[in-house]
Amino acid sequence: MHVLVTGGAGFIGSHLVERLLAEGHTVTVLDDFSGGRPENLAAVLDHPRLRLLRGDVTDPHIRSAALDGIDTVFHLAAVVGVPRVLADPLRTLQVNVLGTERMLAACAQRGLPICLASSSEVYGKGVRWPAAEDDDLRLGPPTSPRWAYAVSKLLDEHLALAWARHGLPVRIVRYFNVYGPRADPAGYGYVIARFLDQALRGEPLTVYGDGRQTRSFIYVSDAVEGTLRAGTHPAAVGKIFNIGRAEEISIRELAEKVRTITGRPVPIRFVPLPEAYGPGFEDLPRRVPDVRQARTLLGFEARVTLEEGLKRTWEWWRACRRV
Repeated sequence: MHVLVTGGAGFIGSHLVERLLAEGHTVTVLDDFSGGRPENLAAVLDHPRLRLLRGDVTDPHIRSAALDGIDTVFHLAAVVGVPRVLADPLRTLQVNVLGTERMLAACAQRGLPICLASSSEVYGKGVRWPAAEDDDLRLGPPTSPRWAYAVSKLLDEHLALAWARHGLPVRIVRYFNVYGPRADPAGYGYVIARFLDQALRGEPLTVYGDGRQTRSFIYVSDAVEGTLRAGTHPAAVGKIFNIGRAEEISIRELAEKVRTITGRPVPIRFVPLPEAYGPGFEDLPRRVPDVRQARTLLGFEARVTLEEGLKRTWEWWRACRRV
């Protein structure tokens, strides 16, 4: 196939592009490089089946050029990462919502299937954990910019499913804390990326809050596998899939694990949430997925353990990051 990956120079997107090329597909990447980086695609930049376009998904001319000759779309382009969202919630909403709305409309006009990347953030504070795809959601107030990303992704999902009712082949994946090589300390996957960056520099590992909050992490190759299965399986049309691991770990325990794996005896520094993110920031005590739907309908289950994934990521970090 000829596949369009928006945000294909980003962390997850670049791994997806490499996998698609390895499977024999032709790939067009559309990225404005506000979060993605050309070096993320360094291993495939000269690939004869890769076309790289620089531009914004909201631009009708670049969007039309990107969709030329395409068979299917993976839409990953978005503003991601807590620091970026808090710094500019307006841009977060504009890029994430307008970009998705216009890409969905363009795909509908051409009859192209699309797989939309969403986030576990849509669960907000959570009604119950583990959270399943059809569970109720509970978000914070609009006076807190912390929720701008969650709202933008939730609206993206509503737009996608509304188009699905008009016949557009839509699939949605909700990522739960993807990590791995090329993760961005200021963007997606930034908790583990920040810890590894700090360990490499010999700096204290900064844990926000008391560190008792728990999260579920999934290695990037597993996330790509789940994305591809959702994006191509006939039974996935019109459905949402949690892409994550069922296991959870506290952030404090994660920091301890990073110290052990890296062999860097750096201290752990606890930073109050207001100091890290400003007054009124609300963190969540727990976030873990119910993965039964992905297992049942897609035959997908994450294989890489956190221990193994952290070791692989640390090996890349030492080889490729510079202090």
